[in-house]
Amino acid sequence: MKTRFILINTSHAGNVGSAARAMKVMGFTDMVLVAPRWDNVLRREETIQRASGALDVLANARVVATLDEALDGMTHLCATAMTPRDFGPPTLEPRPHFATLAAEHLNDPDFGVAFLFGSERFGMRNEDVYRCHTCLSIPTDPKFGSLNLGAAVQVLAYDWRQALGGLVTMLPSADAAPARTASVPEVTPLADAQQLAGLLDHWQQSLTDIGFLDPQAPKKLMPRLNQLFNRAHVTQEEIHILRGIAKAMSQAAQTAATKQV
Repeated sequence: MKTRFILINTSHAGNVGSAARAMKVMGFTDMVLVAPRWDNVLRREETIQRASGALDVLANARVVATLDEALDGMTHLCATAMTPRDFGPPTLEPRPHFATLAAEHLNDPDFGVAFLFGSERFGMRNEDVYRCHTCLSIPTDPKFGSLNLGAAVQVLAYDWRQALGGLVTMLPSADAAPARTASVPEVTPLADAQQLAGLLDHWQQSLTDIGFLDPQAPKKLMPRLNQLFNRAHVTQEEIHILRGIAKAMSQAAQTAATKQV
C-alpha cells in the first residue's frame, strides 16, 4: 500500500520541515507540495532547520502546480478539515477509519492513500474536500482544537503507521522464523483519483448534452456524484463502463439534435 502526504498552499516554510520530520520518524517519505508560497521552500534555511535531519524526505519531495498532479496514482483521499462541508465526504475519526482501510487493502501494492492538508491560513477549499473519500477529524479539546500543521501530520502519521502494523514489523530479527506465505486473493484495481476526475468531467459534459445539467446553474450535482462514486469504490474496469455510458448519452443527444434540424 502506498502513502502520500500532500500539503496544499503551505505558507510557512518551517511547517514543511516539521511535516518532513513527522513523516520520517514514522517511516514515510512521499511528500508533495501543491503551489506553496515559496518556490524554493524545500531549500529554505527554516525548512531545513525544522526538518531536523529529515533531509532525505525533503530531497524526495516534489513541488507541483495543481492538486491533480499531486494525486497521480492515489486511490483513497483523506481530507483534513475541522469544519464539515455540505455535500462533502463523511467526517470520521482517524483510528477506526485507518483500521478499516488497513484491513481491506494492506496487501494491495497498487492502493494509494493520500492525506491532504490545506493552507495554514485558509484550510482546504471546498472543491478539494469534495474530491476526498473522507474528512478526518482529530479528536481534540472542543474549546481549543487548533493544531499546527506539523503536529497534525505527526498525529495522522503515527495513527496510520500503527494501523499498518507499527514499525516493529518493519525490522524483523535475524533469527526470526520465516513467516508462512498466505495465499492472497486476486485484487481488482480500484480507479485512482485522476481516473475518477476524468470520469466526472466526462459525465458533466454528457449530462449537459442531454439537458440534465445546466452548466450555468450546476448547484451541487457534481460534488454529489463525486461522493457517490467515492462510496462505490469504482474499479478501473467500471470507469471504462461508466465512460462508455457517458459517451453513448452524448451521441444520442447529438443524433436527436440532428434529426430535429
